[in-house]
Amino acid sequence: MAERALAEAAAPLLSVRNLRVEFPTRRGRLVAVHDVSFDIAAGEVLGVVGESGAGKSLTGAAIIGLIDPPGRIAGGEVHLDGRRIDQLPYEAMRRVRGREIGAIFQDPLTSLNPLYTIGRQLVETIRTHLDMNEAQARARAVALLEEVGIPAAARRVDQYPHQFSGGMRQRVVIALALAARPKLIIADEPTTALDVSIQAQIIQLLKRLCREHGTSVMLVTHDMGVIAETAHRVAVMYAGRIVEIGPVADVIHRAQHPYSIGLMGSIPSIAQDRDRLAQIDGTMPRLTSVPPGCPFHPRCPRAFVRCTRERPELMPAMASLAACWLHDPVARLEAHQRIAPAGASAEAMPALVAAEAHAADTDHAGARGRDPFVTPDDVAGTGEAIDAPRGDTR
Repeated sequence: MAERALAEAAAPLLSVRNLRVEFPTRRGRLVAVHDVSFDIAAGEVLGVVGESGAGKSLTGAAIIGLIDPPGRIAGGEVHLDGRRIDQLPYEAMRRVRGREIGAIFQDPLTSLNPLYTIGRQLVETIRTHLDMNEAQARARAVALLEEVGIPAAARRVDQYPHQFSGGMRQRVVIALALAARPKLIIADEPTTALDVSIQAQIIQLLKRLCREHGTSVMLVTHDMGVIAETAHRVAVMYAGRIVEIGPVADVIHRAQHPYSIGLMGSIPSIAQDRDRLAQIDGTMPRLTSVPPGCPFHPRCPRAFVRCTRERPELMPAMASLAACWLHDPVARLEAHQRIAPAGASAEAMPALVAAEAHAADTDHAGARGRDPFVTPDDVAGTGEAIDAPRGDTR
C-alpha cells in the first residue's frame, strides 16, 4: 500500500511521449513536432524556449487538443494524471479543456469576446465546468478577479474587455484559465504583449497562483528572463524537437547542447561590457527542408560527420539531457571528422577545431563575453586567464 502511494506521488501530472504532429500537403507530409517527450510534475513550471517556428506553441496546442485540420497528432501519447487524452472524442476533450487544462494565450484581446462583459464570459466558463447556479458562478467570478489583482472587482465584472488595460485584460484571461480549478495551464507567451513592469506583475501572479493552488504550468516563451524568474525546468526546442531539457539554472549557466549555448550566449549582460553578442549563423530550416541527422548540424561549429547521418536522442549531459553526439562516448571518437557549419570558410576550420571541447566541461562561456562554443579546456595551458561571472538573463 505504501509502495503504491509512493508511486502515485512520483507519477507526473502530464506525461508526453514521442509526440508527432503532421500537416499533410499536396507535396507530402510536413512534420512540425517530431518525437517530443517530457513530463511535468504537480505544481511544476516547465519553460519551453526556442526560435520562432521551433514547435513550442504547436506542442502546447497538441496537448490541449487545439490543432486545426488538416493538422493532426500522427503519433505518440499524451497522459494527464494517468489518463490518456490524445485520443479522446471531441466532446470528451472539450470537457477536459477548461476543466482540467486551462490556457493563457499571448494576446488577451483574441481570447476575450469584445461583445460580452467580463462577468458573462467568466460565468459561462464556470457553469460549463462546475456545478453552480448563476449566483454562485457570479460570486466565484468576482472572487477570481480579486485573486488576480483586479481592483473594484464587483463593479468591473460588468465591464467589457475594451474598458481594461492590456495588463488587466491578461489578468482576466488568467482568471478564465483558473475558473474551473484546472490541474494544468498551458501559457503561450503570456507576457510578450506587455511592458516590462506589467510582465513582472504577471510573472509574480503566476508564481503565487501555482504555489497556492498546486497548479502545473507549461510556459512557452522567447524570454529567458521570464524562464529564469518562473520555471523550475526548461526545455529547448529546435526544428520541432527537444534538443535539451534540464533544471533552469543548469541550462542557463551550464548549457550542454551547442544550440542552447548559442542562445544563452546571445543574451545581453548588464554585468559585462561586450562589443558584440554571440551569434548563431544561419536560420532554422523550413519544414520542407529539415536536414538529415541532427537538424542543427548545418549551423553548428562542433558538427562532425556522424551529426549529418544520424539523429541523436536525448542523453545524459551533466544535470540535463541533451540531444547531441558530443555526449556519446563512442560518437566522440569520431569528433575529429569535422565539417564546416553553414557560412564558415575552409580557412575558418582550424579555429573551429581548436574550439572543440566536451560541453559537459563548459560553464556557459556565453556569459563570459567570449565565443559561446569555447570552453575553459580550450585555452588551458595557453596562459590566458578566464573570468567567468554569471550573466544576467533578463
